[in-house]
Amino acid sequence: MSTKRDYYEVLGVSKSATQDEIKKAYRQLAKKYHPDNKETGDAEKFKEASEAYSVLSDENKRKTYDQFGQSAFDQTAGGQNPFSGSGFDGFNFSGGDFGDLNDILRSMFGGAFGGGSSSRGYSNRVERGDDRLMKVQIKFEEAINGTKIIVPLEYEETCSSCRGTGAKNGTEFTTCPTCKGRGRVLMTQRTIFGVMQQESVCPDCHGSGKRIKTNCPECNGKGYKKIKKDVEVNIPAGINNGQQIRLAGKGERGYNGGENGDLYIAILVTESKTFQRKGNDIYISKDVDFIDCCLGEKITVPTVYGDTILEISGGTQPGQVYKLKGKGVKDIRGNGYGDEYVTINVKIPTYLNSKQKEALENYKIAKNSDSLKDKFKRAFK
Repeated sequence: MSTKRDYYEVLGVSKSATQDEIKKAYRQLAKKYHPDNKETGDAEKFKEASEAYSVLSDENKRKTYDQFGQSAFDQTAGGQNPFSGSGFDGFNFSGGDFGDLNDILRSMFGGAFGGGSSSRGYSNRVERGDDRLMKVQIKFEEAINGTKIIVPLEYEETCSSCRGTGAKNGTEFTTCPTCKGRGRVLMTQRTIFGVMQQESVCPDCHGSGKRIKTNCPECNGKGYKKIKKDVEVNIPAGINNGQQIRLAGKGERGYNGGENGDLYIAILVTESKTFQRKGNDIYISKDVDFIDCCLGEKITVPTVYGDTILEISGGTQPGQVYKLKGKGVKDIRGNGYGDEYVTINVKIPTYLNSKQKEALENYKIAKNSDSLKDKFKRAFK
């Protein structure tokens, strides 16, 4: 069982916090606990806050975390923790949502925080790939009972031969002669305001400071391979519209040997003509003949698992609701089943034959006639 603190607790925000509130809370913690802060720096707390922010700042990850808790991130399909690794690998502090934080840290500690390069893939830092989102539509019955679907995937995977370096195994890198191994070069330009100097990423080594001597024959020096394959995905019974399934490592590729991002499959469930779902409960309407409602009857009603018998009592009124316990949807977390609620619609015939009319007339007369007891009471008043 995970011993990690709740991510909302780590950042000190509520579960209904907006993205702006989450970002503000993280920026304050990052300033306080960053290891370069000599007064209040704390590497473990900084890493904890960064991990929490990386999940809660991403709408897809946050939705998964809210649904399944920490267990959704403890292990991936390959048995790896999505935040595994030493230091702060996997957290990209340049660009995106971390752009303003980068400015704060730069003003606090000086220099270019996070390796100096603002262009992803143009620095020595190991970076995790971005997550992707795919939408898949399934039938209502498939969501109830579970199913398997085939998803065609096309993604880039780190080359297993060179582990993303692009270099042939056993060969060495050479120092980039352009930047002398720094990964950055100083560009000088004359303007009307005088000579301007600007440091930028080395155009020859793209910020690595190294050059590949011999390309990896498997990936031709790219460090990754393009993968196209069909993947079988298990859809658990009870999944609801909008919920997501996470495929670890099937997102965008990582950089400089970093792990791939994840693929989130958003499930879109088609509506049923018969059933309405609310959480794990099922709601239906059932037309019942008015005679059966008056006298009581055993009627056949549909459930998501097939037809069943419901016994209605005599005197059932229009709109009366009966509950079929345990006939709802299986809880996706394994907490039993929901219930089915049947609303009775009293069916009034639009045509009556002579015998039916006679029977109803007799009922009307019997209903309006005085009983013997009532007549006796009036006689002695």
